Amino acid sequence: MTRGIARHAKWIATGALAACVAAATPAAAATAPAVSCTSAKAGLADKLKRDITSALSHRSGTIAVGLYDRTTKTTCTLRSSTAYDSASVVKVTVLATLLWDAKKHNRYLTDREVTLTKAMITKSDNDATSKLWRQLGLTKIKGFLSAAGMTQTKPGANGYWGLTQITVTDEQKLLKLVTAKNTVLSDNARAYILKLMGQVISSQRWGTPYGAGSGISWHVKNGWLQRSTHGWRVHSVGTFKGGGHDYMITVLTHGNSTMNYGITTIQGVAKVIHRDLAAS
Repeated sequence: MTRGIARHAKWIATGALAACVAAATPAAAATAPAVSCTSAKAGLADKLKRDITSALSHRSGTIAVGLYDRTTKTTCTLRSSTAYDSASVVKVTVLATLLWDAKKHNRYLTDREVTLTKAMITKSDNDATSKLWRQLGLTKIKGFLSAAGMTQTKPGANGYWGLTQITVTDEQKLLKLVTAKNTVLSDNARAYILKLMGQVISSQRWGTPYGAGSGISWHVKNGWLQRSTHGWRVHSVGTFKGGGHDYMITVLTHGNSTMNYGITTIQGVAKVIHRDLAAS
């Protein structure tokens, strides 16, 4: 698994995305904010705040966290509006944009689009993503972001989709759209997104699913990118259902010394979230 991740990470680190070191880097938070949690379930917010804070207490880098559980009306946030280079996490937005646009034109995806979207999500294929990004164009991508209320997301310029600026707030908005009936994405579109996020290759199943119980269904998309500033960006977004809960987790990080360091940070957060929700 580690070998597979390393090969993919090396490809990205030496590829077109990493060449854009001159692009603007996201601003780090000036001070270290505290984890904030609220919940309709007595005691759960305090427990999550304490455990997430503890999981991050000895981790370096700039870390942003989002949790929302529909069942207990639980929300946790940390640096919710801090911007990060998206890396491959933006691929969920690309897929959602394609499906949103197809719905507007009352059409199904073509065979070519099905092939490209499957490669983009399940294998995190960059060439497939670039083809879809060019096909859609910034006008459609910005149109979807507006429809989704993702006002903090700024698409990468000049085709560099991996440098799209994302925030926890907007990623959580997207995951909410994917996991509940709404007017932006059709039920079929939501099912297709979740299907592909549930079929990612084994070497990319790290991150937010870590520590989820055996009875929990998961859907994940990860991103990783090394640049000359802020080191490795390592992100994970996931949705989870089961055990009496229906929740989504976003963890965005940069300033990691290695890709695996970022993965460990994310999984430390995910583990305590899954554990605390399972016990509630």
